Amino acid sequence: MTCSLARRLQWGTVPTPATSAITEAAPLSLCAREPHVPAGRLVAEMVPPPRFDAVRFDTYVPDPDQPSQREAVSVLGSFAAGFGGAHASGAGRRRWFARKPAAPAGPRGVYLDGGYGVGKTHLLASLWHAAPADPSLKAFGTFVELTNLVGALGFQQTVRTLSGHRLLCIDEFELDDPGDTVLVSSLLGKLVEAGVALAATSNTLPGKLGEGRFAAADFLREIQGLSAHFRPLRIDGEDYRHRGLPEAPPPYSDEVVAKAAYVTDGASLDGFPALLEHLAKVHPSRYGALTDGIRAVCLTDVGPVPDQSTALRLVVLADRLYDREVPVLASGLPFDRLFSDEMLNGGYRKKYFRAISRLTALARDAKAVAGQ
Repeated sequence: MTCSLARRLQWGTVPTPATSAITEAAPLSLCAREPHVPAGRLVAEMVPPPRFDAVRFDTYVPDPDQPSQREAVSVLGSFAAGFGGAHASGAGRRRWFARKPAAPAGPRGVYLDGGYGVGKTHLLASLWHAAPADPSLKAFGTFVELTNLVGALGFQQTVRTLSGHRLLCIDEFELDDPGDTVLVSSLLGKLVEAGVALAATSNTLPGKLGEGRFAAADFLREIQGLSAHFRPLRIDGEDYRHRGLPEAPPPYSDEVVAKAAYVTDGASLDGFPALLEHLAKVHPSRYGALTDGIRAVCLTDVGPVPDQSTALRLVVLADRLYDREVPVLASGLPFDRLFSDEMLNGGYRKKYFRAISRLTALARDAKAVAGQ
């Protein structure tokens, strides 16, 4: 299966009885896109994703059986209330940054720990919205987006750019290698010295990050230093989207997927194997731009992900699609069979479970695209 499935359907190599009715407007293709993203856009887009534009603390509904959820709302509300001051909206900013601030005593941030689907991102975005500072003085991004920003701007320029902020929110704080650990630990240390408040989410407590992945003493020391910046808040509960490992909707036929792509304005149509190959050619920092203007993703021939590098790229794409609420209609294997047992039992298992959870939610959203 190649990225030219749309053309093959139009030429008749992928038979469907509805072909003659759907050839007027060819669908888009993710594989045909190679977006260029200026560094300035990476900074400007460090805001909560569209899915979380309207969330607030009062729209988070704690599970009555999970007191830790109510506690988290209370603690974060107090944390946000502490952002008052003359420079909250930008006034007095030059005077405030004209002197070197004293290093704060004790933790300078909060760290939300819990499984996928308990509302951590909802709470983190609510904190961003609630903090009484101009949006230009607040930044919100995933851990991967933060490391990509350093890659685009360089370490010193990233420090200078983010040091002017009041708050940095980091979603899905997961360390993939010791190099990223040293990088982010150094960056956050500089930001704490500059007086920037920190908030982060993760599926693992700060002192437990890296367990099962790396055993190097230097790596564990960096983790311990990083955890000192945060007050950990445990959020217990089950995935609000579904219970346990989600059971994905049954896949559709190639013909149903292709027809839906042709009749849906703004839909893309790609073969899954070809899309996985294309993702290797696009830096993950550009996956958001890859989906610009896409209203539905249609995939044929979905099958097992062949290796871990490919799987981690797919996780990033799944996150960007979920953030943008783009439904995914697919043929082939259901999404809960994408990753091997070895992957699901390995060091990145929580990333893969999150991807399954999110792709399953998007597959359920795609029922309307399929005309059901």
